Amino acid sequence: MKVAGITNQQEVYAVSDKEPFKINQILIIEDEHLGDLLGEVVETSSYNKYIPFNINGEMGDSKVIESLKALGYNIDENTIYIAKIRLIVEAQYPVTTGSSIRYPSFDEVKGLLVKSAPEEGLVLGVVKSTEEMDDTLDNEYKDLLCLLQNGKVTKQKGVPFIFDIKSMQQYPHIGIFGGSGSGKSFGMRVILEEIMKLSIPTIVLDPHYEMDFSTSFDILDAKYRSDFKDKFKCLQIGRHVGIKFSDLNTRDLTAIIAAASPGSFTEPMMSVVEQLHKKRDIYHSFEERVMLLKEALEIGNERKISELFNSAQDSVEQDKYKRMLDVYKKYGTLPAQSVNGVLWRLQRLNREGLFTNDIKEIENCLMLGKTAVVQGPLKIMNVFASYVITSLYHKRRDYRDGLQLGEAMDYFPPFIIAFDECHNFVPKGYDTSAKSIIKEIAQEGRKYGVFLILATQRPALLDETVTAQLNTKLVFRTVRASDIDTIKEETDITIEEAKRLPYLQSGDTFISSAIFGRTIAVRIRMAKTTSVHTENPFDELQNMNNKKYEDIYEKIQDYLPIYPNELLNVLKNIETDIKDVDSLKNCLEILAQKGYIKKSDTIFGECYEKAV
Repeated sequence: MKVAGITNQQEVYAVSDKEPFKINQILIIEDEHLGDLLGEVVETSSYNKYIPFNINGEMGDSKVIESLKALGYNIDENTIYIAKIRLIVEAQYPVTTGSSIRYPSFDEVKGLLVKSAPEEGLVLGVVKSTEEMDDTLDNEYKDLLCLLQNGKVTKQKGVPFIFDIKSMQQYPHIGIFGGSGSGKSFGMRVILEEIMKLSIPTIVLDPHYEMDFSTSFDILDAKYRSDFKDKFKCLQIGRHVGIKFSDLNTRDLTAIIAAASPGSFTEPMMSVVEQLHKKRDIYHSFEERVMLLKEALEIGNERKISELFNSAQDSVEQDKYKRMLDVYKKYGTLPAQSVNGVLWRLQRLNREGLFTNDIKEIENCLMLGKTAVVQGPLKIMNVFASYVITSLYHKRRDYRDGLQLGEAMDYFPPFIIAFDECHNFVPKGYDTSAKSIIKEIAQEGRKYGVFLILATQRPALLDETVTAQLNTKLVFRTVRASDIDTIKEETDITIEEAKRLPYLQSGDTFISSAIFGRTIAVRIRMAKTTSVHTENPFDELQNMNNKKYEDIYEKIQDYLPIYPNELLNVLKNIETDIKDVDSLKNCLEILAQKGYIKKSDTIFGECYEKAV
């Protein structure tokens, strides 16, 4: 391998007549004046005189072809492989044409590719195009993981990509970008598995109910599996966790009720909540006050309520109208439509179970160094996220501030907040209930040890303030031009890499990180656990149909052979969802097609009998 063509301080062309270059490959240029220079392959091509092509393009530069001849390459007989190499560190002056190029050993690039020991960092995958270094790899970096390639499990070959999570104190927050089917959720699962390995307290907001880590990947060898059952806990909003109503101040309650129906919460509704909510209210006391005002406004005036009070049949009814009269005297000027709107939203949130629990389970998980996976519908999740993130962030912040002031405070650990579909929580252009607290953490969280992992299919829709604070970004396959433009603005991804984004394989990613100071192409490792959503829906349909007919066969096999005049009797004697003779006959036909039974013609007519 040699340097060919005209060179400069940043880029050179490399040529070889032995084997093709690989994209993102690290090579060493041996320049007699500049010494050894590290470079990365950013473009590759090949040349053969028998296959005509336009040599006016950048990779087919005629000057490169001329220099190949001068260097002794027989371009009339051999295929020549050409690569554009970008130097990792700019040279003092142009590289010497004709300089030899070789593969590096691991020791020569260790400082460039590895920033942490495997037991202290997140082992996320393999740096692409580093297979040639496998023989020189230190033992501690060998055989750490498996990859999934075209449905087959392959062992690690190359340098592992290990993310130094301790560096997040200086370069906080991780963004994961990628379109549907790109491996984005898969990548997030791998990151969370590694976080659990290190027992780092984490909250995962999971609106898709897929971040369950209890099922191991069956095709993975036992050596590479890990048991996470004691490392995480799935908590459903309304069942295991919720909002303790008495802890809410008026501002928080207003935000929560507004989030129940974004876009239709009006200023008069806000006024209703602000006037009716009292400090230390429990849910039922606040709901009753709103309901009493609603009924009072429907009755119409103070005189009619007084008449109902005077004509009450018992003390309970009399007490109700007395309280209604008091509420009407204080708040009777509030608009009835707004009162009804607040009550409807309040009761809807309560039916969802939002006010039936507290967040103690989440706090316990964090204190034990576990991952709390909070699951629920996206709309309710947005409301709940605002409350839980604010509460826990302030606990951590109060603890750290207390230490600075020399005050004795209860310990609360640093933690990570991770969630998918983050453009729904911190969108560009409009507010949500959780947006302000997430923006605050994005800008101030690292001082208190609170970090974000945000995943989205649409980075262009994510709030720009938050995007700018993500110091590490994993970019999977992305197709939309607007999203690619956002990625180019927010990362150091090159023009060549941006062009490749729509064509990346699922599981391949560019990791742009301030920790490494450059973008690295990585193949994400195989997850050790599997999601409930990994089954192909068409396979699921086929499996369910097969199970259905297997069950039917089990029920009718004792009645075989079956003749047409026996169908009604069989139907009466088997327990099944089949309701009529025609449906039973149709099932028998399908069982015959599938080979469970055999259909034949006899002197008594058609017969369904056991298959031979």
